Amino acid sequence: MKKSIFKSLGPGLLFAGAAVGVSHLVQSTRAGADFGFGLLWALLIAGIFKYPFFQFGPRYAAATGETLLDGYKKLGKGFLAISYGISFITMFVIQAAVTIVTAGLAVNLFGTFDMVTWSLIITIVSILILLVGKYKLLDGLMKYVILVLTVCTLIAVSIALIKTKQAFDFTQIIPKGTIEITFLIAFLGWMPAPLDISIWQSIWSLEKEKTTFQKITPKQAIFDFNVGYMGTIFLAVCFVVLGALVMNNSGEIFSSKGGDFAGQLISLYTENLGGSAYVFIAIAAFTTMFSTTITTLDASPRAMSIATRLLFSTRIKLKYWFWIVLLATGTYIILRYFKEDMGLMVKIATILSFLTAPFYAILNYILITGKHTPKEHQPSIYFKILSICGIIFLVGFSVWFILNF
Repeated sequence: MKKSIFKSLGPGLLFAGAAVGVSHLVQSTRAGADFGFGLLWALLIAGIFKYPFFQFGPRYAAATGETLLDGYKKLGKGFLAISYGISFITMFVIQAAVTIVTAGLAVNLFGTFDMVTWSLIITIVSILILLVGKYKLLDGLMKYVILVLTVCTLIAVSIALIKTKQAFDFTQIIPKGTIEITFLIAFLGWMPAPLDISIWQSIWSLEKEKTTFQKITPKQAIFDFNVGYMGTIFLAVCFVVLGALVMNNSGEIFSSKGGDFAGQLISLYTENLGGSAYVFIAIAAFTTMFSTTITTLDASPRAMSIATRLLFSTRIKLKYWFWIVLLATGTYIILRYFKEDMGLMVKIATILSFLTAPFYAILNYILITGKHTPKEHQPSIYFKILSICGIIFLVGFSVWFILNF
């Protein structure tokens, strides 16, 4: 039994690979740099209240053999159409946001080309990996990427804790003013990831079954997801700690330009590990963002392909590779106009993710607690209460942001 459970690991690590990117390397580090430990409350609350809605993805897939998109259609074609529209609007911005951070790291690490050229190279390489290796290669690659990042981050945090001489201030902060509130919402938007990744989780869970030729039980799916999810929360705390210990009160602020930000990010690590570790840290950071770029480039087209089939039946056939080419082309066009302002790009993507989160939270809750999910696989009463609290949290913060923007 244990062997089969551990063998099922994969979709949860893909979740971690997609999540541990901009939200951690950019947003969490900046939260620590600007607010010290003051936003740990926001990180932990987001992790707790978003958890049920992410978990519903693999739970539903394992219980029914369907993706969440199939479930949305059962609830009403209109819900699927809204999800389709949201995904179509946000996928280009999200892909551009992760690609531009990856390109910024590439410029800093390798030089040679400018941001747009690196963005194009990264996108082409990602497409080739997906073309050759498909899901199986992506699944295997992510285990090594997460391992490298975790070890590297733990070493950096440990050395930072040993070196620091200042007293820790754990006073929690409620942001005030438009700039601080906007950052908070952006921080929550991708912490630990956008909620539409729950759809990706359900798709990846079924893909895992296809590659292993084994039925994944809800228990295995939830275990796999929990491993990835707890890892993303832990790493987010680590990045906040690094930002707080190294950059808080240093007088340094993050640049909105990708290349400059990449240099600051790598300096954050090497300041703790020493200059000799520069190349190792740079490669680790680049690998992390590159994995995020690949997973998002894989997941969005999978979701759009399935949604198109469910919405339009046989009238319109837009398959996986059509959406990959469209997404890559749209991303490249966006980066032509926003390459010098990575901060704006990330802010737009994260705010959009947060404002659309209540929609996915409510839809996932209705689906997992309704007639379309077998009773034995529905959440407990306590989990339902946590879910309702999560919906109140997401709706409340969205309204608060709109009223204060």
